[in-house]
Amino acid sequence: MFYLRAVAEEDLEDLFTLSQHLAFINLPPDKRMLLSKIKSSLKAFNGPEENIESDYFIFVLIDSEADKLIGVSMIHGKHGTEKEPHFYLSVSHEKKYSKSINTGFIHGILKLGIETDGWTEIGGLILSPEYRGNPFKLGKQLSFSRFLYMCNHPKKFTPLIHSELMPPLDQNGNSPLWESLGRRFMNMNYQDADKLSRENKEFILSLFPQGTIYETLLTPEARDSIGRVGRETEPVKKMLESIGFNYTNEVDPFDGGPHYRAALKDIKPVKDAFNGILAIDSSGSDLSPMLLELKHKDHLFFAFMALGKIEGDQILIEAETYHLLDKEKLSFEECNGIYL
Repeated sequence: MFYLRAVAEEDLEDLFTLSQHLAFINLPPDKRMLLSKIKSSLKAFNGPEENIESDYFIFVLIDSEADKLIGVSMIHGKHGTEKEPHFYLSVSHEKKYSKSINTGFIHGILKLGIETDGWTEIGGLILSPEYRGNPFKLGKQLSFSRFLYMCNHPKKFTPLIHSELMPPLDQNGNSPLWESLGRRFMNMNYQDADKLSRENKEFILSLFPQGTIYETLLTPEARDSIGRVGRETEPVKKMLESIGFNYTNEVDPFDGGPHYRAALKDIKPVKDAFNGILAIDSSGSDLSPMLLELKHKDHLFFAFMALGKIEGDQILIEAETYHLLDKEKLSFEECNGIYL
């Protein structure tokens, strides 16, 4: 059986191993920073709905048979504040026309923007490579666990939900946009700039060009990367779009990765959320994949996937999954769920 729970301090080593597969700003391969995130997560799950900019909610996926942590996803309560602004490049067009020579052009343009009153951000989703393509939709479970939690605790989050997607990088992990633009103003490589930005964003405002940047002046590879996602991120992009997220015409100033946002109340899993008493289904028909949350004596969050359906005030699930649940530590009287 696979299940999701809130992260615990004893997960540090497993989390560090996972973070090395793909480094995110919010989930860096750095044990000191990871431990700080874990402690913040424990405080966030337990804490009141205030100062949400310091809250990091970390969800981990467990393979119970192997007794192994195999995936992680997270929510940052608020990304973009006076202390730590959100920087982006707005993507738009500008028309140029000369009457005297009857010639005109439409130029793609970029301009640095700053947001100090931002949004709740979802990110940091990593699944162990050997578990990718699993029929139990493990990546989707990791992603949707965040929506399941947010729809039941909306006051801990902003009305808008923000997501930043990974762009296409070259075989050495470098960004074409950075090589064509950022490096010329900051004199460091992409990885070093990305790492520095985790703890210091002042240099972006001080060194990055403030005026209009014409895409025509960039390399073809850089122009082609703006607003696009890497091959491995395509499924994430499609999933976000399918549940109500939209491209904001804003991208990461370092690598051109696109930014997506949606109103929490309009995200499809949140709109279709349900609750009831958990019980066994006896018919075996008309069952749909669900992600279900139950109160657990040992965990601040506990969820699992099951095939089920709703009948009156009951959520009926297949007997096989029902009997795998720990009856002594779980309460079946109050079950919250979303469809997968």
